[in-house]
Amino acid sequence: MAMMRVTMTVNGKEVSEEVEPRLLLVEFLRERLRLTGTHVGCDTSQCGACTVHVDGEAVKACTYLAVQASGATVTTIEAVARDGRLHPLQQAFHTEHGLQCGFCTPGMVMSALDLLRRNPDPTEAEIRHHLAGNLCRCTGYHNIVRAVQVAAREMGART
Repeated sequence: MAMMRVTMTVNGKEVSEEVEPRLLLVEFLRERLRLTGTHVGCDTSQCGACTVHVDGEAVKACTYLAVQASGATVTTIEAVARDGRLHPLQQAFHTEHGLQCGFCTPGMVMSALDLLRRNPDPTEAEIRHHLAGNLCRCTGYHNIVRAVQVAAREMGART
């Protein structure tokens, strides 16, 4: 199979590699770049564990080809914390007990960040609707929703 060169900025760093055209973005991130915070849960875009941002938009990396991201800016969960400090949303997940096993958490955080970028003061119904594409088998979602609400208030206070 013919290889293709992809070049993208991932978490602020430009990367360029030869890949098979069918290589998924999640595989590129995990296997080539060793950014394993992006999880593979279902391979069918149903669970949201693989959610990353491509040019600022949340996408499910298990159904997005690496070649589609060529020229783009990709942000993974590894870039959310800054200078060793959790992002307010990550901190809220911790303080509000919005995680148990943690498998869905990176995707939940990336999806919630997308929501808060679009809507800095979402209602509970808006949060639940936006996170509907992310599955959690442990928490029952209540604490996740509360974490997003707490983060929205905290982030709003910073602006």
